[in-house]
Amino acid sequence: MKNYHTNEIPHIKSVQLKVTKLDRSLAFYTKVLGLSIIQQNKLEASLGNSKGQVLIDLIELNEASPRPQRFAGLYHVALLVPTRKALAKLVQHFIQNKIPVQGASDHGISEAIYLADPDGNGIEIAADTPDETWPWINGKLDILGKNGPMDIDDVLSNNPDTEIFDQMEAETIVGHLHLHVSELEKSKQFYMEFLGMDVIIDLPNSALFMSYGAYHHHIALNLWNGRNVPQTPINAPGLALARLHVPSIAFLDQVEQKLSNHQYPYQRKDQTLTVLDPSGNPFELSHQAQQ
Repeated sequence: MKNYHTNEIPHIKSVQLKVTKLDRSLAFYTKVLGLSIIQQNKLEASLGNSKGQVLIDLIELNEASPRPQRFAGLYHVALLVPTRKALAKLVQHFIQNKIPVQGASDHGISEAIYLADPDGNGIEIAADTPDETWPWINGKLDILGKNGPMDIDDVLSNNPDTEIFDQMEAETIVGHLHLHVSELEKSKQFYMEFLGMDVIIDLPNSALFMSYGAYHHHIALNLWNGRNVPQTPINAPGLALARLHVPSIAFLDQVEQKLSNHQYPYQRKDQTLTVLDPSGNPFELSHQAQQ
């Protein structure tokens, strides 16, 4: 299985999420998901895997307002566990502790559990299937016939010793980010032409799944909240920032040049570039030699 989240391949490194009550959210992310608190103060906390890699930052809102039902913004952030056994331990943990989930699916390219944090921020826990089994046709992945419910018993069989889940696996990373957008065509242009992604799965007038290095997706975009929906209000729960790791300063310079040539607004400081996608979803592109 190829590693699609390395220093050589751009990928989502971490996300910042806005929440209404930090203590309540910390209980969810540590006890339900098994993430470790890496740093914390009164209004913010950084959580990650047991290796100390930050995956999710939580920011408590001051005087938070409800998130509207139809919006552009976070659909879910996917935490990618390294093995099917790791996924099995989580499934068993959810069952034993009667943790409510929104779904459990087999996409052919991955198996995934869906749930939400106390503020409705979507979370996916996924394990990739072997990439040699992914159904490529003419440079695109054909998953329409592969989607179905997760075979819970088969997944659980990967943990025959019924090992107890106590914390998220050390090799867990952010696998991808899935966003609601207000339209697809300008969004597609932004991610392809400016950020250099490839379209891997195209569901016409519905969703796009895009990636680097022939992964199934690092970013997904959908219209499932409707067209021309407004961005999530700044003081409502949701995505505060997505951090995209890029492999080199040269890559960052190329993105900046493309944005500048099209007079697309952005900010650049040293090895970091910040930009909003056409629906207002915020990204920070940066390069670090070590992760």
